[in-house]
Amino acid sequence: MSADRVRLIVAISSRALFDLSESHRIFETQGVDAYRAYQVAHEGDLLAPGVAFPLAKKLMNLNVLLGERGCVEVILLSRNTSDTGLRVLTSAHHHGLDITRAAFTGGTSPYRYVAAFGAQLFLSADPLDVRLALDAGCAAATLMPSALPTAGDDDAQVRIAFDGDAVLFSDEAERIYRQDGLAVFNASESASAHTPLPDGPFKSFLFAIHQLQALFPHDHQSPLRTALVTSRGAPSHERVIRTLRAWGIRIDEAIFLGGLSKAQFLAAFDADIFFDDQSSHCDAARLHVATGHVPHGVANL
Repeated sequence: MSADRVRLIVAISSRALFDLSESHRIFETQGVDAYRAYQVAHEGDLLAPGVAFPLAKKLMNLNVLLGERGCVEVILLSRNTSDTGLRVLTSAHHHGLDITRAAFTGGTSPYRYVAAFGAQLFLSADPLDVRLALDAGCAAATLMPSALPTAGDDDAQVRIAFDGDAVLFSDEAERIYRQDGLAVFNASESASAHTPLPDGPFKSFLFAIHQLQALFPHDHQSPLRTALVTSRGAPSHERVIRTLRAWGIRIDEAIFLGGLSKAQFLAAFDADIFFDDQSSHCDAARLHVATGHVPHGVANL
């Protein structure tokens, strides 16, 4: 693989990638020995796709279009041992996920391998692992439970949506809003309109996506599309727009809701995944799109 190819590397836990609810229930109620016996006894039974599966599938399908210009890789990170994890990799390959790299950590948190693999994003069903990854400086999110179909759809375009404050940007402005209210927040953001917002935990992931997007024509038919879906409205929109401009990062759609619920707009965008720091927004969004909670910033103290 050429060293100068554009790479997007996403690390995903086994419980985010597949439906391991039954085996996890056995682990929690009967312990690790019963869990191991169950997994070995059922290692010939293929696992059903989980919440992150459609996104992983779509991302890896981009490799056909990228050719030698770029590469999207999915890494499997799992608290399983290699023995109990055999079923996970077998299922991945059966479902057409060409996963070649994995770490099975035997019960310890796999977060420390996120940076070692060079991953720009970590998706997990374990909130503790996600917090550890965020603290280590990696974009990470807890995949929310969802009743959405996990088989994917026929639309090959990958659509990723982000909240702004405490996700793409720091929680600096959010703290002012929570402490002093909307009027002070708007006044502060207007006064700082030409000062870029500090980086949030997902800036590096957005930049990695931006680099991949640059390999395709910049139009609505690009196979990779992004959206900012934020509760901000005018006049606080200006600082956001100028921040993205200062970063040199392209975002395809920017939706400033002025406090409206995000759920219907995410459904209209048809996001493959949405990232937000506030649990209430995530609870509403997960009924419409796959959703990752980012436990970062003042909303998660």
